[in-house]
Amino acid sequence: MQYTRWLRLARRLFWLLLTAPLAAITYLYLQGHWYYGEYLHASGDWSAKLLILALALTPLRQVFPRSPFTAWLLGQRRYVGLAAFGYAAAHLLAYLGNTSSFEVAFGEALESGMLAGWVAVLIFVPLALTSNGWSLARLGGRWKSLHRLVYIAAVLTFVHWVLVAFDPMPGYAHAAVLLLLGCVRLAYRKTKRRGATEP
Repeated sequence: MQYTRWLRLARRLFWLLLTAPLAAITYLYLQGHWYYGEYLHASGDWSAKLLILALALTPLRQVFPRSPFTAWLLGQRRYVGLAAFGYAAAHLLAYLGNTSSFEVAFGEALESGMLAGWVAVLIFVPLALTSNGWSLARLGGRWKSLHRLVYIAAVLTFVHWVLVAFDPMPGYAHAAVLLLLGCVRLAYRKTKRRGATEP
């Protein structure tokens, strides 16, 4: 019972750690201490970093399969993904709030960099809405197939970053990390298959 209580406390502290920066930067922005560009960059940057963290948890568990900490972190992956979506939603709302009209937003949405961002958001919405136990139970095997779309959304996120940022280099650096994570996962799968086929 005490162990379960500690796990709940750890989960709440972890959620607080994930969301506290969003509360802080949103407060600074709404109070006029931050400019629009600063808030847009910070919310997008946090969203991308948390997205990478969510995608890194499985490879991390594969590299350290006996670590209780990596097992616990993997169990919190949904929280990390939801937090990444929360920062992305704040990023989008700030953009829409600063856009003069729907016609301007629609016209900009047709540009390649903005289009990549919009498609990424449209993919993230159903993933966020189904990041709960009830959806997992209802969808069964389809849940995993749906949530594999996160890799497409991640690629589109970094395409958006590279194409719309004044300095695309941080976007390239984050995309390189994403590529590295993908290589780790593929290497692990190949090693696992080789081990299964060997006598």
